[in-house]
Amino acid sequence: MALTASQYNFIMRQYEERQTRNRHLREERLRHIYNTIDGYREIDESVASISVAQGRKMLAGDDNALVQLRQKLRVLSMDRARLLLDNGYPENFLQPVFDCPDCKDTGYIQGQKCHCFKQAEIALLYEQSNLRQILEKENFDTLSYSFFEGDTLVSYRKAVEKSKNFAGNFKTSYQNLFFYGTVGTGKTFLSNCIARECIEMGCSVLYFSAASLFTLLSRNAYSFKNQDEMASLCSDLYTCDLLIIDDLGTETATAFTLSQFFICLNERLLRKKPIIISTNLSLEDCKNRYQDRIFSRIASNFEFCKLTGPDIRMAKRFAQ
Repeated sequence: MALTASQYNFIMRQYEERQTRNRHLREERLRHIYNTIDGYREIDESVASISVAQGRKMLAGDDNALVQLRQKLRVLSMDRARLLLDNGYPENFLQPVFDCPDCKDTGYIQGQKCHCFKQAEIALLYEQSNLRQILEKENFDTLSYSFFEGDTLVSYRKAVEKSKNFAGNFKTSYQNLFFYGTVGTGKTFLSNCIARECIEMGCSVLYFSAASLFTLLSRNAYSFKNQDEMASLCSDLYTCDLLIIDDLGTETATAFTLSQFFICLNERLLRKKPIIISTNLSLEDCKNRYQDRIFSRIASNFEFCKLTGPDIRMAKRFAQ
């Protein structure tokens, strides 16, 4: 989906607010240091005066002026760092402050959208804020084993371990996860746990139920007016850091949706972009429902994780 002008401006205003907030934070720190550490202000003032003096020498044709300026500034920088350390402050205490050091809160790196901009864009376009509200309740910190016992507890612990490894190694190891099993056994919950960890690492996450994703694709596919929107949606599906497709099997299976599912899978596999899929279908049902070329992609590129046991949603409801 392409950003409208108002949506783009909304995101850019957020960057401006970050820049203003962080600039004020640095100014407050600088005032604090001036009032706390004797001699620090004088060093800053001498940096300005020395720079002006050496600049005049350069204009007058002094070939050594620039070298001398660099040497003097290096000494003053070391003096400032020493004063900070001697008074219990970290050496970088007065360095510029950024929410995103990669783009320095501009949203762009060498003319390309930064990962933080992409996450803001996806959050806005796909109402990721709704997912964030869910993730406040469904994350590894709120995870409970109390509804499992025996073999189902062993199975669930293994699934949790796989999920934590997936999230912990997300930036260094390419993986795909396929959760399957009976209804209400924690498949969506574990997907949400991973999503929360990845979002907090600054990774772009797209979350769709299978039904809503393929409805969206179908609605835009045959409309000439929506071609740009469709192209942008597909681009996001193929390039976001993590794509989560929940409740596979609940979508209307048509030749078109199956072809779109295959294209999405294939594109992300070729680009080595991680996918998490969850379904209440058995592996045999998945094999029968989807084309061989789809199931073979899943079988050869995903780690399977089976969850069985009681319906946690129902158990929680009766426990209240």
